[in-house]
Amino acid sequence: MIIVHHLNNSRSQRILWLLEELELPYEIRRYSRDPVTNLAPPELEAVHPLGKSPVVELDGQILTESGAIIETLIRRLGGGRLAPAEGTADYDRYIMWLHYAEGSAMLPLMLQLYVGRLGEAGAPLKPRIDSEIARHLGWIESELSGRDWLVGDGLTGADIQLSFVADIARVFGLRSRYPAMDAWATRFQARPAFVRALEKGGPYAYA
Repeated sequence: MIIVHHLNNSRSQRILWLLEELELPYEIRRYSRDPVTNLAPPELEAVHPLGKSPVVELDGQILTESGAIIETLIRRLGGGRLAPAEGTADYDRYIMWLHYAEGSAMLPLMLQLYVGRLGEAGAPLKPRIDSEIARHLGWIESELSGRDWLVGDGLTGADIQLSFVADIARVFGLRSRYPAMDAWATRFQARPAFVRALEKGGPYAYA
């Protein structure tokens, strides 16, 4: 049994999308952000000490970290879908994107979110943050130019993992500056599995 501890407006939405792509049965346990602080509720700490989402229970085992969850579910239950064959150059590229999404690309976007709340106090940091965001989104744009998906000829877990970067870029009004990335996001958001995941996951402000 797969249980997804799902927080609204969070990275866990892409785990629902993955499970819909793999056509795997799963149960959703829902949590809502505090309307004032926007933080996850303390009930998530009862599931995992970090109190974050996504958290997935797979046959009684607790899994955290989106990239690790995606890699584990595809490896164990994917049946050869959504990942290139191991030992190939495409597989190495796939692993790179899985790690890059949260390890590098999301950091300046999250800094933008938090520093933006500081108002004038955060102004000295803004040029550096803007520069880093442009660097990362520009690289993603160059890698997507002339191709539909990040790796090979079809959707993989790498696209699912990086999708949150495109979602947050849209919230900041940046995605339209990068036409290849914007077309890629439009492409994955039109997939039936993505639509089903939104219907099951509930309100998601970033799509």
